[in-house]
This record gives sequence, C-alpha cells and structure tokens, in this order.
Amino acid sequence: MAPLLHLRDVALTFGGQPLLEAAEIAVSAGERVCLVGRNGSGKSTLLKIAAGIVEPDHAERFVQPGATIRYLPQEPDFGSHATALAYVEAGLGPGDDAYRAQYLLTELGLTGQENPASMSGGEARRAALARVLAPEPDILLLDEPTNHLDLPVIEWLEQELKSLRSAMVLISHDRRFLTSLSRATIWLDRGVTRRMERGFGEFEAWRDEVLAQEELERHKLDRKIAREEDWLRYGVSARRTRNQRRLGELHALRDQRRTARAAVGNVRLEASEAQTSGKLVIEAVNVSKAYGDNVVVKNLSLRVARGDRIGIVGPNGAGKTTLINLLTGALAPDSGKVKLGTALEMVTLDQRRESLDPETPLGDVLTGGGSDQVMVGGQPRHVVSYMKDFLFQPIQRGTPVGALSGGERGRLMLARALAKPSNLLVLDEPTNDLDLETLDLLQELLADYQGTVLLVSHDRDFIDRVVSSVLISDGDGVWTEFAGGYSDMLAQRGRGVGAKARPVEKAAPVAAKAASSPATSASKRKLSFNEKHALETLPTKIEALQAEAAKLNAAVAGDLYTRDPKLFTRATARLEELAREIGEAEERWLELEMLREEIGA
Repeated sequence: MAPLLHLRDVALTFGGQPLLEAAEIAVSAGERVCLVGRNGSGKSTLLKIAAGIVEPDHAERFVQPGATIRYLPQEPDFGSHATALAYVEAGLGPGDDAYRAQYLLTELGLTGQENPASMSGGEARRAALARVLAPEPDILLLDEPTNHLDLPVIEWLEQELKSLRSAMVLISHDRRFLTSLSRATIWLDRGVTRRMERGFGEFEAWRDEVLAQEELERHKLDRKIAREEDWLRYGVSARRTRNQRRLGELHALRDQRRTARAAVGNVRLEASEAQTSGKLVIEAVNVSKAYGDNVVVKNLSLRVARGDRIGIVGPNGAGKTTLINLLTGALAPDSGKVKLGTALEMVTLDQRRESLDPETPLGDVLTGGGSDQVMVGGQPRHVVSYMKDFLFQPIQRGTPVGALSGGERGRLMLARALAKPSNLLVLDEPTNDLDLETLDLLQELLADYQGTVLLVSHDRDFIDRVVSSVLISDGDGVWTEFAGGYSDMLAQRGRGVGAKARPVEKAAPVAAKAASSPATSASKRKLSFNEKHALETLPTKIEALQAEAAKLNAAVAGDLYTRDPKLFTRATARLEELAREIGEAEERWLELEMLREEIGA
C-alpha cells in the first residue's frame, strides 16, 4: 500500500551537533504508529518536519495528493481567537461537519465559550485535541496528547482514537495509551530511526535486543583495533604497500570507534533516606473538608503504615491535592482528626514546575546559589557530578531553567527532591514529561525505597507498577480504598475513574444533523439493516458480557490470586476489557433506541 506520508533521509543539525541523520517515517492509510525515543532525541522535531512546520537541512517529503494532515503540538498557539469554539472551528476544512467542533468540546468537558487567554493547561490541551480531531483528517500527528489530561479524559480519548479511520503517529510517555493504540513502532535513537511492525507492548524487549547486539559489535571492534595495534607495534618489518594499507585500515577503525554515537546513559536515581519513621505514619479519623457547598472530603478514615504506597486517583477537580494536604498536615480539616507519626521527614515533588524561577541557572537550583556543592543525603557532592546522575551535561550548569525542555525540568525537580533526606515521599504527577527509561528507573527507586509513598498520578501503568493500594474519588467527597494497583481497582470496582458516559448527549448530534438537512429529515430517515440488527442483538450481547464479568468478579474475589497469580492477572485484564465492551455496547444500543424513537421506526 502506497504511504499517505513518507519522510526519507531527514537530516538536521542543532548547534553543530547532528540531531537527525537519515531518519525516516512512512505512514499508510489507517496505520497507528508510535514514535518513541529518549527525551531530547528529536521526536517532536521529527513530527514537526512531518507536519511541514520545521524545515530540515535535508529530507525527501512526500504527501499523497489530497491527503489532510492535522498536528497536535505540545503547546498550542491560540492566536487571536476569542473563544475555544472559534479556535476549533478555524481548524475545519470546507467540507467538514461544523457541528463536530461543538460536539467534541462538550465531550471533553468544555462549553466552547472559554477565553483561550485564561484557560488552564488541561483546558488548553482539550481544546487543541478538539481542533485536530474535528476534521477527522487522513493523518493525525499527536505530540504527547495525554499531557495535562485526567484519567476520564485519557480513557475517553483512547476510545475516540480507536473509532477513527485516520492514520496516526503518536508520541507519548503513557505506556498503556501507546500499548492500546499502536500497531507499529518507530524508535528514534541517536538521530536514526528503526521500525518494528508491532505495537509498543513489544518495543522494550526489541530495544534491549538491539542494544545488546550493538554492544557485542562494539566489543568486536575494540578487539580488532587491539589486534591491529599489536601488529603495528611488533609486526611491521618494512613499509611495503600491504603494510601501508593495513595501517590505513587501523586509522579507519579508530575513526569509526571515535565517531560512533553510543547509546545515551540512564539517569542514576537514588533517594536520600532519613531515619526510619514510626510504624504508624498517618491516621485520619472521620476527616471532612468543604469549600462552601463543594464537599471535597467526607468522613474519611484511613491508616497509613510505614512502607505503604498509596495511589490517589480521580478526575481533575476531585480534590486530590486537598486530600494530600489534609493527610500531611498542611491543611486543617473542618471536622475529624489527622494524626502524624513520629520522626517523619517528608519530601514533596509537586507538578507545579512553574515554581522554578525561569531565570535561575540549573546549578543554582540544586545548590541554592553561591556554592558548587549540593547536599545529597546530608553529604556534600560537587554539583556537576550530581548533575551527571540526571543526564545533564557540565556545560548546562549555567543554563537558565526557562531554556530547559519539559523532560529536563522534570529531571531537575527529581534531582532537587531526591537530594533531601526523607522517609515519606509525596509525589504529585511525577511522571509528567519523563521518558520511558527514566520512568523505569523512578519505578525501581520507589520499589527499593524503605519509606512511605503517597502518589497522585494519571498514568495507569505507573500506578500499577508502584502502589500497594489505590484511594479513589467516588464523588461528593467520598474516597474509597482498594487493595492493589489501578487494574486491581478496576476489577473490584467494575469501572474506571469517573467514566465518561453521556449517551444521551452523544445521541443528540444524530437528531440535530437529521433536522438540519432535508435529505436526512426524520420523515425520510430509516434504520439501516445493520442498525436494526444491532438494536435486536445488543441486549443479548450485553447480558452475555455481564454474565462473564460476574463470573470473573467472583473468581478474583476469592483465593484465585493465591492459587494462580498468572490466571488472576489474566482475569483482571479481561475484566478491564469487559468493562469497556459493556460500556460501548450499552452506549451504542441507547443511541440506536433513541434514533428509533426519533424517526418513529
């Protein structure tokens, strides 16, 4: 199949250093490709080249005539648009459905009348998503589409993208999002792309194989150079032509070894642990907190013991940060009591990276200024040495924070927080902008950490890998604790975080569009054969899915985990799929039933 978009031999140099060398992207109709690589490897730049926004030093770019492309940047530019709706409508083409702009904004929790100048990061991201999704283009180029989104919107976006026919290229740090959507993987590493015709779920094993083979080839090259150098010292008897050729080959081998771009190292994460805290870390008894009529926490009782890892999840506005502040004593409850344990030393990593002064040099953020030493676990270390642990170059010591990328700012916040001794880590969205390798290392750090962890995150995979229990908002200030990770909570609860299901609103566009066109008016519109068949068979399908879910719920509620942990994992994964399938089937049936009533069929 001929590609809709094909980039070949892409080359780009920044500051004398090659960022891209012979990179390539090919996307055919309906393909779903994820683009992965380390922070700073050039993923966003390559996507901008694909979108025609950045001009490379060299590239061959082909776009199928008539194919439409929409690009989602990490930081959208709203220009002079007065409202979010006007911004979204400006992205529509002449033949696009104008109603879809308002429909998507509503689904994403916006009215369309928001002023772009005063929107939050999450609102801006949702408006930008509506703008690129509304035209249903042939190719979608999405750069970190889940940034600043809460779990209900992320899960809604997954289902919306699955329903589109558009080809997609995705950049994301959200493992579950990539695994769910991708069918092919492009790995950008040291300026060069490699492609695997499988989804992200198999990427990491493939990447490790490639790097292991590369290390083996480097070892062989080093041995060959050593043999040739030994010959040069002891085996040359005369400057014959053969010897001159062999000497030239040695110089070529040395040059090959010198110019080879080695794989970027890993961040070295190590938390500075304080003395052991008391066994009881936090005890909350009937705690409540409200702001006017908005009840954020209602009669919460919770015990947090030393070594617990609690994930706090809920939609934006549920009060996750307020709950953290109550549990850590930073905020007094309206009623009830919070008791903190003994010998607590708490370190907080919050998501407000804007608290970093953009004018402050990177080195001064770590040292406090006026010194070249940073205190790590109470011991002095040279700031450059500590910077290297987090993949910063010595030359970046004087770089202003405002000039760092999002991933670099994330690593800087980690470096600053982990230098302080602690036995209670409070992590508010720590995964934002971090690459997959750094996420792996952060996960390993938390697994080895002897203290207690309170984690707020929208990253389902990271929650599954880190926490021992999940505290979830059930609305109206009610918080419920479930043992295990996010997938375990989903299996026990039967639904996700504030699952976005508004079938009545989704059925409205059918009626609205029918009323707006004589050719599809209610008097002429009829149910198709497929619609009639679905209307008749969906109830039976829903019952079968619910019966299967009930059977699996009974199994996991028993001693299945003790008897067969692997079967338990498969059962919980299937329960997650069933919850999604039941929701989709119920939503489709209700749409069709409302359509049937609307046209009097």
